[in-house]
Amino acid sequence: MNLRDLQYLVSLAEHRHFGRAAEACFVSQPTLSTQIRKLEDELGVSLVERTPRKVLLTEVGRDIATRAREVLNGVEQIRGVARRTLDPESGTVRLGIFPTLGPYLLPHVLPLVRSAFPRLELLLVEEKTETVLRLLREGRLDAGILALPLHEDSLHGEFLFEEPFLLAVSGEHPLAHMHGQLKLADLSKQNLLLLEDGHCLRDQALEVCHMAGAGEHSGFRATSLETLRQMVAANVGITLLPVIAVKPPVAPLDNLHLIEFKGHPPSRRIAMVWRKSSAMDGFLKRLADVLRQLPAGLLDPHTAVTPVAPAPAKRKARR
Repeated sequence: MNLRDLQYLVSLAEHRHFGRAAEACFVSQPTLSTQIRKLEDELGVSLVERTPRKVLLTEVGRDIATRAREVLNGVEQIRGVARRTLDPESGTVRLGIFPTLGPYLLPHVLPLVRSAFPRLELLLVEEKTETVLRLLREGRLDAGILALPLHEDSLHGEFLFEEPFLLAVSGEHPLAHMHGQLKLADLSKQNLLLLEDGHCLRDQALEVCHMAGAGEHSGFRATSLETLRQMVAANVGITLLPVIAVKPPVAPLDNLHLIEFKGHPPSRRIAMVWRKSSAMDGFLKRLADVLRQLPAGLLDPHTAVTPVAPAPAKRKARR
């Protein structure tokens, strides 16, 4: 048994197809199939159920593939440790981030990372929170930027920042003129447009709705923040938007009014997380320190609100 055989088995577990698994490993299909059979002979167990249309791993095959993935991840970490011993700021970091944060945060932090670690290769994976967590557990990501709380005892978390929410309404909505005075109680009996299931922002917005006595706009669930913005601007409903998602370079929308909450606004807490067992722990802490260095004012909701047009002056009655 060698590492290449384990790589073939893990690839087969992921693709469930000999041809695609072989292509991912840059070998021919007969080569991969032959090596899998040799591995079965060596171990004395069947790892694969071969069917005409797809490949299924046996129960013991799935167990061994999981352990093989752990071995391969450990080997990659050993190589990473060696590379960083020679050059602490080189190497590759596979970083996961969720879709309602990634496109808005990354333009601000990537220049900081490039400046601090010019030789670092940062590979970004944008997925929903549950997928990022699964990839972290499997060792297919080195770290993730996620919203707290996370109930994962195997992960270490470094708090990065707290991001306030703004209320987004159209110019025609009665709340459009509540700037600087909006309270959670003002959302009572309102129905908010929300994202589809699986987005952590949906869960956070639902929590705010629960506290405010608000509900969800029935019959509509968006797939992205941009869809929510467009629907609000079209006067379909109202929603909560994280402040970074409305700051430049995001272009403003006509008829989209952003309103700041009075006092301490609803918000989400963002952290960088990685496995407690990671050999990259020291470097990832340094990377988290860089990610905390956000531009001044980026998290300030007041600079993002839509100015309220002054009321027209009343004419004095003629005598």
